[in-house]
Amino acid sequence: MRDKLAGGKDISQNRDTPPATIEEEQLGTRFKMRQRFFTIGDRFFIENEHEDRIFQVENKVLRLRKTLNFQDIQGNDIYKIQEKVARIRDTMDIEKDGHVVAKVHNALITPLRDRWKISVSGGEDLTAKGNILNHEYKILRGDKVIGAVSKKWFRIRDTYGVDVSNNEDALLILAITVVIDSMAHEGR
Repeated sequence: MRDKLAGGKDISQNRDTPPATIEEEQLGTRFKMRQRFFTIGDRFFIENEHEDRIFQVENKVLRLRKTLNFQDIQGNDIYKIQEKVARIRDTMDIEKDGHVVAKVHNALITPLRDRWKISVSGGEDLTAKGNILNHEYKILRGDKVIGAVSKKWFRIRDTYGVDVSNNEDALLILAITVVIDSMAHEGR
């Protein structure tokens, strides 16, 4: 069991983060996201485990398709996230510098468990499995968990955490999480 988060912050002093149990041991870096962030023309912030705003997601309005800009805190675009217009199943592209780096597909929805497929350009594909609607799921490369999403880590309403393995591209995992949240909660 860990007494400290990455960076040495004592979690017993953080009122929003209960101590981790053995089952909830942290993979690497934990980020905090707000659940209901998609209102017209709105922007939402992603915080690190020290509650510093480090990224923002801007919801573009007056477009034919849903467009989200994943930006650093200064407003510089990192990823552009777009819904596919002509599609057989729900799909959103994550683009960087005009090139698609990942496609998120809704693979299977059942009452208790969802499965999403993430096609990564030039890399091994990922899957997201678990209870997507309740923000309790894992992102896997094969059988290895590289990211975890949970509302249990924070006591603040409409807030969930994204835990990313230290060896992974945290920005891409966060963008994938934003896409899954957007697609799973249509109309927000």
